[in-house]
Amino acid sequence: MASSPPPTFLREAELRLLRCTLPTAASRPPVPSPPPLHPLGPVAASALAAVELGDYAAALASAVRHILRASASTEADHDSPAQFYAHLAAAVEVFLLGDVGGAVDEGFECRCALVLSAAVAALLAFTQHNVTGPSRKYSSFPCFSTSSLDERWYSDPGGKWEAWASHHLASFGSHVHGKFSLLQFIVFAELLLTSIKSLDSDFWSVSWWLCRLSMSQQNILDELSSSLFDKVQVHKNKMLTRFGELERVSSYWGSFLCDGEGASLVTTALLEAGLAEYKYGWVDASRLHLDSAQEACGIHLSLTGILGFRTVHQVDAKSQMVLIAKTTKPAADEGQSTELTGAPGDVLALRKTRSSVPGESDEFCDILRTPLLAQDVNDSNSGSTQILLTPVQQAAVLAQCLHVSRRSRSDEMSGWEMAPYIESIDSQDDSCYVVRSLCDVLRIRWESTRSRTKQRALLMMENLVEDISKEFPVASERARLVFAVHMPTLPALRKEYGELLISCGLLGEALNVFKDLELWDNLIYCYRLSGKVADAVSLINTRLSITPNDPKLWCSLGDATNNDDHYKKALEVSNNKSARALRSLARSAYNKNDFYTSKILWESALALNSLYPDGWFAYGTTAWKAKDLEKALDAFSRAVQIDPENGEAWNNIACLHMIRGKSKASVQSFREAIKFKRNSWEVWENYSTVALETGNIQLTLEATKMVLNLSFNKRFNVDLLDKVMTILEEQVTHLSDTQEANSIGNTSDESNKDTRQSSQLLDMISLSRL
Repeated sequence: MASSPPPTFLREAELRLLRCTLPTAASRPPVPSPPPLHPLGPVAASALAAVELGDYAAALASAVRHILRASASTEADHDSPAQFYAHLAAAVEVFLLGDVGGAVDEGFECRCALVLSAAVAALLAFTQHNVTGPSRKYSSFPCFSTSSLDERWYSDPGGKWEAWASHHLASFGSHVHGKFSLLQFIVFAELLLTSIKSLDSDFWSVSWWLCRLSMSQQNILDELSSSLFDKVQVHKNKMLTRFGELERVSSYWGSFLCDGEGASLVTTALLEAGLAEYKYGWVDASRLHLDSAQEACGIHLSLTGILGFRTVHQVDAKSQMVLIAKTTKPAADEGQSTELTGAPGDVLALRKTRSSVPGESDEFCDILRTPLLAQDVNDSNSGSTQILLTPVQQAAVLAQCLHVSRRSRSDEMSGWEMAPYIESIDSQDDSCYVVRSLCDVLRIRWESTRSRTKQRALLMMENLVEDISKEFPVASERARLVFAVHMPTLPALRKEYGELLISCGLLGEALNVFKDLELWDNLIYCYRLSGKVADAVSLINTRLSITPNDPKLWCSLGDATNNDDHYKKALEVSNNKSARALRSLARSAYNKNDFYTSKILWESALALNSLYPDGWFAYGTTAWKAKDLEKALDAFSRAVQIDPENGEAWNNIACLHMIRGKSKASVQSFREAIKFKRNSWEVWENYSTVALETGNIQLTLEATKMVLNLSFNKRFNVDLLDKVMTILEEQVTHLSDTQEANSIGNTSDESNKDTRQSSQLLDMISLSRL
């Protein structure tokens, strides 16, 4: 009997599957090694090749018929999706272990490669159908090609299996947001990847795929899920441990890697980790990962001002904010390209219409897409903005753009801070499909906030939605870097399109968009704008007659009718797992001044999902009303942990500390509050009171002065000013006595300093009293 060979085929399979989501290598990868001499060898090789070509249906068909041979599924499973998937998990485990109990041999390699290929094919098929396009006809049941199952398995009358998958994915306290297809593919992929992970074998890429799958699951939900957050953190940390350093990647794959491919893998892993932290609002952790990604791909980003023109008719050059990208690794040395596959005519057509943005000479707007820099600018500066960036470097630029938007407050300036990053990608001749698409999405979001460019933004959005449904680029090209950019799902993108239509006054078209996406809350909003709430109620009741166990519909009906019974029904059909229904009932109890009941309901809702942005603040307010100051303080503290820029929560923390007599802690909290509530005279007034309690007279007077300025001299605290005057008079008297005790020639510098400070404080209080 021959000795067991090293698992080279499986490691090569892992790399080939990861390459499907990386930029095309400039140097062609080596010819794949021949499959092992095992009956499943050609099957595994066929499934791998199908995934690489973007034929995910063929990959599933090739793999599933072998995986399910050991399945104990029966006809009864057709009526019980949960029972079927339980039997499927057992079948996958039996298939992976084989006849030798999981020993590492050629058969074990082939079986693991086959299962991994099926899992990746299912995840990429879901991504193609719901993120990148173009959508194609798939069976909603991922095991459609098994010979052991009857044709009745392939159909899904009434959408029962898809409804089960939606409910299964929503079991984390959130709901699937909008109308998605192939939800069972997510469940199927997770089952396969978890089965491989349970083997405790040395398959590094499984944790990476599980992280991607968890993030895909989060992206289809209507709110952040604390349960998914924990999963993402576990998979992300394991992924970075294995793929966060070039040395470890090189040692794992060795000669299988192409030139520069190791750095591309490391950069992609760091980008995905940064985007995961960005998704959950951890700005500092996201920044660290993105900085490491930029270092790994050899790019340094900085902003500068260069004279240029922003509009067509502008005469004088003005300073324009421009992104300077300095690279230590030229694009040619990075081992990446954006080569497109397809018919020559299709490639040429795509290069001409690469972006959904209209041309510079469009009749809708005289604002240039990118500033036209003045001709007399130093060549070293102007030329640097046109550096050819690799696809992964472009993805790093867009990730930094998203980070800038999150760290900045949502105002008019945040769009201008993002603009240089968007314009730098627009200036690139070639980009991956998802990089270019995300760049267009970011431009649309920015330009839709400006009256002079809103019409162009609407046209761009229409073009973008239409381009996604086109056949070219093919699916395999659209998958490049799809997990390394924060591309919105198709329902989310179309929702943005509907909201843009509303802002442009096109209410009828927006109604059709939301109705097709089954976004009932947005639909109710449109009907309310048009004064047709009864039509919204009628539509929801019609949908409930078809899917009576949909908690989202019951919650939407409760919002439309203000009837708590509908929220209770949503809890009933969701087995008490609808966090939204609990939150709605909590708000209703609060509005009825039943603060104790509201507090209990908020506790239940936050136990299901602790990452709801406004949940902890509302819980803190309710607990305060219920006289439970300890829980109120804990709730507001959790609120600022999730959103450190919540000035109102910082103010409430400071007030609670003030009530409890902790003046120093209150001052620290007020310092955070005024960073984000600087124009609130109420915050400054509370700040002045607690500053006086700590004996900081200067801070007290500065806060009092801000109160007077913000209230136009209509708001002042006479008692506080009297206390300040008393303290200052005592200080002046004390200083006079001290100076008389000292000799005239030996007056200390410290005494002079105290005198000057007292004089300044008296001047401030005089101005305040004016």
